[in-house]
Amino acid sequence: MAELLGSIDWSPLWISLKTAVAATLIAFFLGIVTARFVMFRRDKTKWVLDGIFTLPLVLPPTVAGFLLLILFSPVRPFGMFLERTLGLRVVQNWIGCVLAAAVVSFPLMYRNARSAFEQTDINLIYAGRTLGLTERQIFRKVVLPAAGPGIASGTVLTFARALGEYGATMMLAGNILGRTRTISTAIAAEVSANRYDTAGVWTTLIILISFGAVFVINLITGRGMKTVRRWR
Repeated sequence: MAELLGSIDWSPLWISLKTAVAATLIAFFLGIVTARFVMFRRDKTKWVLDGIFTLPLVLPPTVAGFLLLILFSPVRPFGMFLERTLGLRVVQNWIGCVLAAAVVSFPLMYRNARSAFEQTDINLIYAGRTLGLTERQIFRKVVLPAAGPGIASGTVLTFARALGEYGATMMLAGNILGRTRTISTAIAAEVSANRYDTAGVWTTLIILISFGAVFVINLITGRGMKTVRRWR
């Protein structure tokens, strides 16, 4: 086992962790902003926007990756503009890993945040208005703290989803060792090469990381959880 661990290139671990963190930060802020925006809509566009923001959750990751590849390809207008004007290359680059993971995991953050906001006690909002707080102050000082557990749950789900992203990442960023190879793409590569022992190491590692993230967030949000007795 020691010989096996010593022979593994551990760069996919670092790439996966920094990709998941970056994607989670992007999805966190965008998820809260879009959830608040949709929540206060009063017309029929609310349902259209909700469908658009939720779409990556139900689309196969390869479809999302293909659409991103078409959009950011350096031979396409937008991708060409980014590369020539800003020097920003998305395809076959670590930025592509982050973008793919953020797009695929974003709906989890958005839907958890929106659900948490909508379940906030309306009386708290009325009390804030009575005290003369603006809607922005009410959202920041009343709604956000009340929705804290739901937002925390969405954050850890987003991180776990971004950490395990494969399909869209493979389509957009590829599988370049030391640059875009994440744990998920490393597992696929090792299985393709019939190196099941190495694939098992990566699989065990990603399971432990994901479980650890969920366990920590349960410690934080589970303090107010109550045990429900069975009906007799």
